[in-house]
Amino acid sequence: MPQQEPLTVDRLRELVDSGDVDTVVVALTDMQGRLQGKRCAARYFLDEVLAHGTEACNYLLAVDVEMNTVDGYALTSWDTGYGDFVLRPDLATLRLIPWQPATALVLCDVLWHSGEPVGPSPRQVLRRQLDALAELGLTAHVGTELEFRVFRDSYEQAWDKRYRDLTPANQYNVDYSIAGTGRVEGLLRRIRNDMTGAGLYVESAKGECNLGQHEIAIRYDEALTSCDNHVLYKNGAKEIAAADGLGLTFMAKFDEREGNSCHIHVSLRDANSSALTGDDEHGFSPIMRHFIAGQLACLPELTYFLAPNINSYKRYAAASFAPTAIAWGRDNRTCALRVVGHGESLRVENRVPGGDVNPYLAVAAILAAGLHGIRAELPLEPMLEGNAYAADRPSVPRTLREAADRLAAGEVAVKAFGEDVVEHYLNAARVELAAFDSAVTDWERVRGFERL
Repeated sequence: MPQQEPLTVDRLRELVDSGDVDTVVVALTDMQGRLQGKRCAARYFLDEVLAHGTEACNYLLAVDVEMNTVDGYALTSWDTGYGDFVLRPDLATLRLIPWQPATALVLCDVLWHSGEPVGPSPRQVLRRQLDALAELGLTAHVGTELEFRVFRDSYEQAWDKRYRDLTPANQYNVDYSIAGTGRVEGLLRRIRNDMTGAGLYVESAKGECNLGQHEIAIRYDEALTSCDNHVLYKNGAKEIAAADGLGLTFMAKFDEREGNSCHIHVSLRDANSSALTGDDEHGFSPIMRHFIAGQLACLPELTYFLAPNINSYKRYAAASFAPTAIAWGRDNRTCALRVVGHGESLRVENRVPGGDVNPYLAVAAILAAGLHGIRAELPLEPMLEGNAYAADRPSVPRTLREAADRLAAGEVAVKAFGEDVVEHYLNAARVELAAFDSAVTDWERVRGFERL
């Protein structure tokens, strides 16, 4: 399928008039990185939503994963009546989505009725950091590498089984295996082609280590566009798998084997070229040295935005290709930060996030840390050579509770995001911890039903 040209409003009108489009999905990204919103009749979208936006309950940025209303948010509550905010379409994101018939989609910025942005909205959190970069004459390019696992069970079957005894699409490690990916090429090909049809630049698909684990790579782009592509791809891949009667998960750690990662590649550019290359050691510019140093210094405080769930922290195990050491290295996959590329392609890969990450928040955190390093002109420690798992280096936070405590005690996030945003997401962490602390797990039942 050829890559879709940008969908203009005039072209959308033509498609609506001809009957080729009858639905427009109007969506925001919530705290968990999911698309939420409405399916609007296409004519109504053109007549009303295009000019005025549409409204949605403001609880969409103040609920847990189960969509439960929870206490502790200044943004919204029972006391304030759970009112609406405004979804304003960003027409740069308007596109057809081939996996749904006669359907277009547009992503939205979230505003109050006054026109002011809703600060904790993930897209707004990232926009704030991009504005801060622009003040220094810099732009960010980003690529996110999402891994997922495919099961022969549908989502409904998996739910009925309580996610036990599922059948993976591959029974062995298919990392780089052409035969292994061939077993599920029907699904992988449809995802690749439909994402191309939705305007994404798909690079490749490859097998990964865990059973039924795969990765489809989407080409890097400007930071906001890449994050928009990330959430569209993630939602679309699930819908495509569901249509084929399969279950596909991006959760960070489904079992004791390799988890699903989301390595995030970031480069910075000035008006003419890469701002990271230079004549310093390793071919770095001063900005590159400070950018890496800032990420190393801020990683403990900002890990929550890279690993926002209880399950996120199960990835961090020795010899797992998920990082434990706060260190940087040149093309070294044992480090939290891996420097790759040369010249114009020089970039920093942050290996901390898992497949459950909210890309806007993660990229905002990476940029905020880098900006802190640039402004403070932090010196860069020597790169780590060899096995970071065995090195005497500080560890990334190992639990959500530790990450939340580090965030609450820090200062960089408040300066970068604002106190209201930090408190909003700290409350989200507290809600998740309280839910987990009150749950009784299968592990506890097996451990204690008879033997304790």
